[in-house]
Amino acid sequence: MIQIQGWAAKSPKAALELISVDADDLGAEDVEVLVEHCGICHSDLSMLNNDWGFTSYPIIPGHEVIGTIIAIGSAVKGLKVGQRVGVGWNSGSCMHCQECVTGQHNLCSQALPTIAGGHHGGFANKIRAHWVWVIPLPENLDASSAGPLLCGGITVFAPFLNFDIKPTHHVGVLGIGGLGHLGLKFANAWGCEVTAFTTSELKVDEAKRFGAHNVITSYDTDSILKAVNSFDLLLVTVNVPLDWATLLKTLKPNGRMHVVGAVLEPMPIPAMNLIFGQKSISGSPTGSPAAIATMLEFAARHNIAPQVEHFPMSQVNEALAHLIDGKARYRIVLDADF
Repeated sequence: MIQIQGWAAKSPKAALELISVDADDLGAEDVEVLVEHCGICHSDLSMLNNDWGFTSYPIIPGHEVIGTIIAIGSAVKGLKVGQRVGVGWNSGSCMHCQECVTGQHNLCSQALPTIAGGHHGGFANKIRAHWVWVIPLPENLDASSAGPLLCGGITVFAPFLNFDIKPTHHVGVLGIGGLGHLGLKFANAWGCEVTAFTTSELKVDEAKRFGAHNVITSYDTDSILKAVNSFDLLLVTVNVPLDWATLLKTLKPNGRMHVVGAVLEPMPIPAMNLIFGQKSISGSPTGSPAAIATMLEFAARHNIAPQVEHFPMSQVNEALAHLIDGKARYRIVLDADF
């Protein structure tokens, strides 16, 4: 019997402890990856705490995995042992529904999240995934910092693909954190005029280094209203309630407010703010395998990397405390040390 070692929580908000779990024989279409690095995402914390109500315990979190293939099933296509790859939020999908066959695997109703449904994630020595969801890493991308691109990166990059964002567009990024700082980098490299919204005066200069041409203090309604009729896309990366009605006023006609932060509270939206100006509100989850591969190539070409802090994986509880305390700047990567 093959065993996987991983750092697991056995109940909500419990400290992670090292456990061993039995793994079945490798499936014909599955890939086994030796974990080298794994990012910590706020979604890992939400799953650990069962904030979304579908966590199965014990849970081994981690869905921003970088590693090397050590075994492949007999029906795996296009991958080989020894290849460096990444695995993100999803590790499988049905492969036969309308969404899968049209290349929108991330919208599959049977998509298997890497850290849900009893599947074990990347705070481990090894991880398994269906070959479609195992994405080759470009050679000129730094493996030690690339992990957060597999979730945070694709989350903010996918809207640029999905909504035909043009280099002539003006993009606002709301929140300069784990998602937002990558949103600024991608928007700038895409060629857009970029405005950062932040509640912290301390982040103004940093936001500009990440690619913002302009910075607005989002706690000040008057400052927000100075940007009325400015944005083709307003990318919301925060997970807290905001003054949505005022923010809608910053959109141009046909503008879109796109939500990628998991705001748990209902969002009150005045219908008239949408009707006049033909504005839209939307949201999206990560991205398809093809979109992830495109994002990685774009990041490699434009030297886009997350700003990361490293912890040994054996210090995962300290790393999680660092995230909970709001001290992460701006993503945390665990380095495997089994």
